[in-house]
Amino acid sequence: MNKVDVIVVGGGSAGLMASVAAAQRGASVLLLDKGDKLGRKLGISGGGRCNVTNAKEAEELIAHIPGNGRFLYSAFQHFNNRDIMSFFEGLGIALKEEDNGRMFPVSDKAASVVSALVQEIQRLGVEIRKNSPVAEILYINGRAAGVRLISGEKYMAGAVIVATGGKSVPNTGSTGDGYPWAESAGHTITELYPTEVPIVSQESFIMSKELQGLSLRDVELSVWTPKGKKMIAHRGDMIFTHFGISGPIALRCSQFIRQVTRKFDTKKAEMAIDLFPELTSNALDALLKEKLAAEPKKAIRNVLKGTLPERMIPLLLSRAELDGDATFAHLPKQAWITLLEQLKRFSFHVVGTRSLAEAFVTGGGVHLKEIHPKSMESKLMPGLFFCGEVLDIHGYTGGYNITAAFSTGYTAGKHAAEINGK
Repeated sequence: MNKVDVIVVGGGSAGLMASVAAAQRGASVLLLDKGDKLGRKLGISGGGRCNVTNAKEAEELIAHIPGNGRFLYSAFQHFNNRDIMSFFEGLGIALKEEDNGRMFPVSDKAASVVSALVQEIQRLGVEIRKNSPVAEILYINGRAAGVRLISGEKYMAGAVIVATGGKSVPNTGSTGDGYPWAESAGHTITELYPTEVPIVSQESFIMSKELQGLSLRDVELSVWTPKGKKMIAHRGDMIFTHFGISGPIALRCSQFIRQVTRKFDTKKAEMAIDLFPELTSNALDALLKEKLAAEPKKAIRNVLKGTLPERMIPLLLSRAELDGDATFAHLPKQAWITLLEQLKRFSFHVVGTRSLAEAFVTGGGVHLKEIHPKSMESKLMPGLFFCGEVLDIHGYTGGYNITAAFSTGYTAGKHAAEINGK
């Protein structure tokens, strides 16, 4: 039976950073992962380029972590986005800032980030055991004391860090292993649900696939309550699919679909697209009329091709009950007003999202009221720590989730070493 100071279960973003933080303080660390490769989800993040963090200021960064982001204030005192940038640059990973504060390696290769992290924990003397699935966490005398592998082997430690991730992207190894271990220590697991996930609609234009594959650039997508209140809106890019909508702003809106349907006990929610978020209705009216006036004898449908998404034009004209063959000189006033309304608020209903397995991020997890925010240690079981997506914390894609993972991982590793007198 082997004994170390700290056992880290899970070799993803949070687990790797927890291993670094504990080993930096002189703790003997054993990193266990059930797969044959460390950092698998990290390796596919950012479209394979690895969005290591986001450069926004702390308040704005936390605002982009709608799933209990404020819990991270204490962790950010130990290791925040600036520290993450400094850490990777210290490992020789040059970073660059792209749109909306997203930080990427100059190499544009996630593999370089994963490799640097693995090399660093090796340099620090962390013992790595891959293909070593954990069966249970061992609790002795009211505290975490080690783990038992499925193989039957036991490892004892002064602290155990659970960094097993959620249930999203299960092909990377995130299959929810940590939740039953947490429950065995008395922890509550809040309801798990998909976030940052494509949205499903059964509208006729979706079912007919007439817009499938159409991308919209720099539009505003919003979610509305049955009482006509805008719950959330995000501006950016999206795409119509064979089942609904996807793309960056659709993913960001997805968790709010669940909130509407649950809060108002309804099976569907209303969404809307503003195709011209930078223009007021009056400004849009003037812009389009100027184009029509320049070609007064040309059919409206043809004049609008250069300004509106071409594949949407028939649907937009149909909704406005506007004859596409009409010319500027014979423009029906009410139908034109309705078209403008459609351009600023193209409304449709959605019935939910794709599954948790298809989500980028898991909502829900270990209840945060049972975790010390300054250390990530369990309030119920001394010596037991949690970090990363296994916790009830979730943010938007764009460097926010990974920042939460690195920050909570570092915090857990630091304090796990400290309770071992390091």
